[in-house]
Amino acid sequence: MLESVSTKILRVARGPVLICPPERRTPKKDKDEGGGEVDCKERLQGYLRENGVPFEAQHHPRAVTAQEVAATEHVPGRMFAKTVMALADEEMVMLVLPAPYHVNPEKAAEALGARDFRLASEQQFEEAFSDCEVGAMPPFGNLYDVPVYVDEVLIEDERIVFRAGTHTDTMSVGFADFERLVGPTVIEFADPPSA
Repeated sequence: MLESVSTKILRVARGPVLICPPERRTPKKDKDEGGGEVDCKERLQGYLRENGVPFEAQHHPRAVTAQEVAATEHVPGRMFAKTVMALADEEMVMLVLPAPYHVNPEKAAEALGARDFRLASEQQFEEAFSDCEVGAMPPFGNLYDVPVYVDEVLIEDERIVFRAGTHTDTMSVGFADFERLVGPTVIEFADPPSA
């Protein structure tokens, strides 16, 4: 089902599977207020510390799919919050759902009240997350001025695990803290994995 390694692809049914050439795997760093460079993980850790949110940071071997990351981290796939970028009436939105689930475009369009809904290509969203590896953005769209929508099935667990800007780093926080900081809209847009 996967195309050649040199091809960039996104497969929703299996989570965001992004394959990109090695030269695109290193995130660009943004400048902090003091003029130094800061990457996504540093930005996220600083944000959580500023807001008094306890978190755990993990490092693991490179894993591309959300299910691979969950397995590497030894957490149930439903606890791993994957992000899928989409366009709803041409507005970029971040959809957050458990790793084994997939976006149902019809449900998503209806829940978002969008006439036109489609998944975003990496070219459409990589610029918005310039301090992250492509496809490894955390579910904190609020840090990037992107609205965040969480599927209701994700709120069933007390903690969530998510990518921290790279394909080798994850973090975990309590869902209540995530909800307080991000202020996502909880809707129904995901389908469970096929049996």
